[in-house]
Amino acid sequence: MIERVTEIDSDDDNSSFKSIENSDDEAYHSPNEETPGITTQPTPPQPKRERPPRLGKDPKTASSPTPVEESQSAIPPPPERFPKDEEDSLLAQSNDLKVKANTLFANGSHENALQQYDQALALCPNYLDYPLAILRSNISACNLKLQDWDAAVKAATRGLDCLENLEPLPKPTPKPKTGDDKAAPLPEETGVEEVTPALEAHLAALELSGQTLDAVKKLQTKLLLRRATASTQLATWSALQSASEDYSLLLSPSLRPFLSPTDDRNVVTRFRALGPRLEEARTNEMAEMMGKLKGLGNSLLKPFGLSTSNFQFVKGEGGGYSMNFEQNPKKDDA
Repeated sequence: MIERVTEIDSDDDNSSFKSIENSDDEAYHSPNEETPGITTQPTPPQPKRERPPRLGKDPKTASSPTPVEESQSAIPPPPERFPKDEEDSLLAQSNDLKVKANTLFANGSHENALQQYDQALALCPNYLDYPLAILRSNISACNLKLQDWDAAVKAATRGLDCLENLEPLPKPTPKPKTGDDKAAPLPEETGVEEVTPALEAHLAALELSGQTLDAVKKLQTKLLLRRATASTQLATWSALQSASEDYSLLLSPSLRPFLSPTDDRNVVTRFRALGPRLEEARTNEMAEMMGKLKGLGNSLLKPFGLSTSNFQFVKGEGGGYSMNFEQNPKKDDA
């Protein structure tokens, strides 16, 4: 039996987070070719020999794989495991370091706690998905405290990747069209999941882990919360989009029940507040990109005595654009 592991629970999650064949050599003469002065006997017909199949090729006509074959090929083979006694010893050592790290974290020594979690992670066998995910989650929490937002996002993402072997995250819902619903309604989904080889593999991995589905989902919500919090602090357009997707997943029917009432309220509030920030970040990054492109254009046109101001784009009635050249463009007001 694999020893269960526990995770720190930080209250601050709520506030900060390309052969050669058929050769035609002209120097080669056929045995049937007549040579002057020499009488040749007709060569008896030779039986036709079939060309042997090439190495690595199937002589039969290839057929497209069936959906079942595709889903089975997508299932990775089970990893090689340590002997049971060695696995237990490694996990115990990892847990001892994790307990020490938890104490350090609780006492506010986040830098030292992070070092202990890293050592615990190095000792934990790389096929024990749930303990690995817990350590990744704790590392993300430490990086949040240290305000290392990028490291916090990476740690949480790796933790979620571990849990994908046990229970995949729900698929994100399609985004509504701009202006259709400014209130950002909560996503809804219903239906019964079909039993496939991939699903059976996930269930088998979950049973082998000794964890329950509820425990996995609860850890998924914590990892998503921490990643969304760090992504929001990065404040780039792509990071804010990632945070919006994470909050949408947290509000899906399969994960929302595992949020505390306080976390639920915070997620709803943050999800709806991301709209204006996303638009502002997109506008700013587009303006910055256009400024860089204009600077590059000016540097290329300068040897010819031109600049991007000599080229004006005019929108046509049909919606397209035409480009006009102006020899003496008006200078922009200072």
